[in-house]
Amino acid sequence: CTLEKQGNLFILTLIGDDEHRLNPSLIDSIRAALERITAEATGSSVLITTGQGKFFSNGYDLDLASSDPSSLKLMDSKLKSLIFYLFNLPMPTIAVVTGHASAAGFVLAMSHDYVLMQKDREFLYMSEIDIGLKILNWFVTLVKNKVKSPVAWRDVVMRGTKLTADMAIEQGIVDSAHHGAAEMMKEAIKLGEVLMARKWNGKVYAHNRRLVFSDVLAALNNEIVARL
Repeated sequence: CTLEKQGNLFILTLIGDDEHRLNPSLIDSIRAALERITAEATGSSVLITTGQGKFFSNGYDLDLASSDPSSLKLMDSKLKSLIFYLFNLPMPTIAVVTGHASAAGFVLAMSHDYVLMQKDREFLYMSEIDIGLKILNWFVTLVKNKVKSPVAWRDVVMRGTKLTADMAIEQGIVDSAHHGAAEMMKEAIKLGEVLMARKWNGKVYAHNRRLVFSDVLAALNNEIVARL
């Protein structure tokens, strides 16, 4: 991934035209970028996370997991720590989903405060039911905190429904949908500027987020000892 700074606006991009599978190396790179953001942030800041190509992220690296079963446990541990860190980041966060976001990639997107999605191109998808994997407890806890109705929970988790932008907006999963990656980024930067103009205290913002999503953090804490 790459990290660009425009004033107090940070743009983290998953680069390349692959599926941005969340293997240990990529997760570590994202975590390092978040730690750099924390160190460099001054005043009111905002993070935008996006990805190049057809995929925002297609979830865990299942080829790696097949060749090395122990790697799945490692990926899960590292992702838990990453998401815990993201929920404690002292600034608003925006996911710009310009490509498909599946399984753990869906979780990564949903772990941001705001989600923008591209119309008529990609979908959000919890694929575990279709590929025969037991879904993780903290994944479901996150879905319950981000999706507005039990019917939608069922469709996302139990039916593996592939959500288009219009469906995701209707179910309260994403905030807005736009045509084309350039328009999406323009709108994300505009939103970021509006949020930065509020001049919120980052520590207070992170504290309030922790209270709002205390169930998610509790589910994570039940399984890890996170390092902030």
